[in-house]
Amino acid sequence: MITSMFKLIAVTNRHLCNEPLVQRLDRLTRAGVDLIILREKDLERKQYEELAQQGCGICKGRLILHGFADAAQHLGYHRLHLPLHVLQSLSIQERERFSVLGASCHSLSDVLTAQQLGCSYVTLGHIFATDCKKGLPPRGVEFLEQVCRESQLPVYAIGGINAETIRLTVDAGASGACLMSTLMTCPDPEVIIKNLKQTIG
Repeated sequence: MITSMFKLIAVTNRHLCNEPLVQRLDRLTRAGVDLIILREKDLERKQYEELAQQGCGICKGRLILHGFADAAQHLGYHRLHLPLHVLQSLSIQERERFSVLGASCHSLSDVLTAQQLGCSYVTLGHIFATDCKKGLPPRGVEFLEQVCRESQLPVYAIGGINAETIRLTVDAGASGACLMSTLMTCPDPEVIIKNLKQTIG
């Protein structure tokens, strides 16, 4: 169940880690991150499933699988995040297998579609400039604020969020913020997460 309290969400990218990803998952969990989206899109399904199985044991209910609906179903895991176009390809029966279902959105129209498809939450981005989207202008805080106002679902901001920008997402009405680079590269997740939560208030 996704609650209304502001969530601090780690999005994984093992290529950014200076340690094995399973160790980073353990450290993030111990540091008190609220959710972890296991987003390793370049893996083959079998490799992803093996990693997800390890992650499920480490993350104590905080893990949300990403992209591989078939792997999640095979593992009997009921928390999944998908790009919106992939979510739209699933049948009602397939979607209903997941107790937590999220979608990546980039517009209010996307969010309303995700709502109709039975999502639990959406991620919305990219809000600030980020190296992950070089050359693409960010959508900005006003966009985030508008979508949060119109959405019936929790909206988790993503893209360029760090210690300097996270408070702006709170003030815009987001229900959470997703961080990749900051939480994948920091030497001490416990210190960073403590500081982020103090900033969030």
